[in-house]
Amino acid sequence: MALKLTLRFPLLRNLGSPRCPWFEPVWSSRFLRSISHVSRAVGGRLSHGCQRTQLQGLRRSLSTITREPTFVPSTSVRLHREVGPRFHLAQLHGPTTDEEQAFCQRLQSCSSSRQVFTLLRSVGIMSDTMAAAALHRVADLEQAVNSLKDPSVLEKDVIRALCFQLELDSRRLTDAGLVSALLACTRLFLDPWSTLMVRLVSESQERLDRGQMSVGQLCTLGQAMLATEGPACVMLDQVMEQIQKQDPSQWCLADLIAVYRFLQGGVGVGGKYRDLLNAMHIHAMTVTSRMDPAAVSGLLSALVALGQMQAMPLVISLCKQAVRHVPHFTDEELTVVLGALMHFGHNDHYFVEAMEKHVPTMTFSSHPETVTKVTQFFGRRNILSPTVFDAVAESFVYRADDYSTSQVARQIMALGKVGYLPPNAGAVFRKVELILHSRFSHFQPRTLLNLLHSCTLVERFPVNFVSKVFSSFFLQQLQEEGTGIDRFILAQLTQLYMTVKLECPFYEGPRLLPKYRVKSFLMPGRSLETPVDLHLYNSVKMGLVNLFGARSYFGSKVLTPYCYTLDVEIKLDEEGYVLPASQNDEIYKRIALCIDGQRRFTTNKRQLLGKEAIKQRHLKLLGYEVVQIPYYEFEKLQNKASVLEYLHQKIFPHSYRLSW
Repeated sequence: MALKLTLRFPLLRNLGSPRCPWFEPVWSSRFLRSISHVSRAVGGRLSHGCQRTQLQGLRRSLSTITREPTFVPSTSVRLHREVGPRFHLAQLHGPTTDEEQAFCQRLQSCSSSRQVFTLLRSVGIMSDTMAAAALHRVADLEQAVNSLKDPSVLEKDVIRALCFQLELDSRRLTDAGLVSALLACTRLFLDPWSTLMVRLVSESQERLDRGQMSVGQLCTLGQAMLATEGPACVMLDQVMEQIQKQDPSQWCLADLIAVYRFLQGGVGVGGKYRDLLNAMHIHAMTVTSRMDPAAVSGLLSALVALGQMQAMPLVISLCKQAVRHVPHFTDEELTVVLGALMHFGHNDHYFVEAMEKHVPTMTFSSHPETVTKVTQFFGRRNILSPTVFDAVAESFVYRADDYSTSQVARQIMALGKVGYLPPNAGAVFRKVELILHSRFSHFQPRTLLNLLHSCTLVERFPVNFVSKVFSSFFLQQLQEEGTGIDRFILAQLTQLYMTVKLECPFYEGPRLLPKYRVKSFLMPGRSLETPVDLHLYNSVKMGLVNLFGARSYFGSKVLTPYCYTLDVEIKLDEEGYVLPASQNDEIYKRIALCIDGQRRFTTNKRQLLGKEAIKQRHLKLLGYEVVQIPYYEFEKLQNKASVLEYLHQKIFPHSYRLSW
């Protein structure tokens, strides 16, 4: 019947017949490639004469059972014999710039698709960019991971009429409206077999062949084709060829950000387009001061996705700009910024100050992941900020039930990392215990181990749950979660077991089997101990040689039977005389010198990190006399005599030496 109608009404044949439904989320890269090839074969013109008929024949051969609606050859649309809304995409005498801006503002204020539809019904004439913006807004509101939350919105007469008008006017759309509409269709998961998608893709190919699209339009088209066909799409190569022909230093800020986001989508991964990226980095440095919060966040996100570790000058510049925007970032933007700064291992003093002012105002209202990322950032960068941690801890007591198990663990891990207990520590850890009781089975094994281990770093001992961790069932879960239990996990288990044995003598639960224990906490990469600072160690060693008269009277980097490595060990007999380091009997006292460099302290305060504090605590419980030699004291010493005096007072505070 459709064929008879087409033959009977030539106007319908000229217009084409949109297939229905447009919106089944079935993606076929093979089909779109075939359309691209057909477009090239006929010179990219698929909408006039016999060339248009060829496309219609191709389209109709895909399916012959889909019901086709009845059309009226005008700007009004009738769907399924019902009168729908009417749209006119004006090319001449269209909406003014102010009217478009007002429409977009009203569009952004819509909080549901129904409100978008109401707004569209109130607009009689709109531009193609306005129509595309409306589809994008519906996508913003309805898009889930790989589908729409409510696919039925695509069956609404407003959407169907708007899509029909875009199809009808595809040849007359502006370049900006065309590519934006195509991208919106991909975000709405429209069926690429539909006439609408076929026309938009073929028309885009024709415009691309002309080589007159702007950089921003090329990026929008590239994103649409990337979503449709993936990185192997032929059109993407053509898009990148045209982008690379242009000089990034001449791009406006919007175009620069658009190219970064396009490359981030999958085109630029794997070290591709290095020369282009380097040129973009150089230009980005000159315009950073003009970037708004969305641009700063978007660019940092792109640098992370593209693995641009060599772009540290740009990261530093973006961090400085982020200081201005801290109060204005959305939750999502701030989460991205903090994640990027952790990825690149950078923090700025002024950024930290801005965060300290902002965090107390947002901990009760921001998204749980944003609050968690804030805590994680300060913990990862070893920044002890009582202002931040106190505010987060206060909100934790009230909001923890809404946090995921990962978010709970990461917040407590940050406290353990910097070795800080907030004023309401009692309430915080009572809440942690309640969560463990109610959601114990919800925790991933390694997440649970990280949480329990972090509690012990700040002298909170989860004895009721440790017995479950040492069970064979839990240990088996640890092995199944990844490729096996790595050395760091074994070290955590060992230290956790040592903690309950030393600091919880009443513990009578299961023992950790020897096969799960390590012999040393000091290991390459992630470690439960911080290696000694070599420069500081050598300076102290020279002073000790002068103090004792010989190198043989102290041991260096001594591995104890308790897994800890001593920077320096000194042995004394019962009368207090220093014994040779090689002697193993008649030892009355062992002194452990902890030569603590900057890396063992928080970056902004002279407080030991959690893992260093627990080490010194355990050494004392194991019978060692712990003598701490912090860098900030030793570096003040000016000469040999002051070094000798300092070491003597530290190691032998109650003895006197008449001469050196």
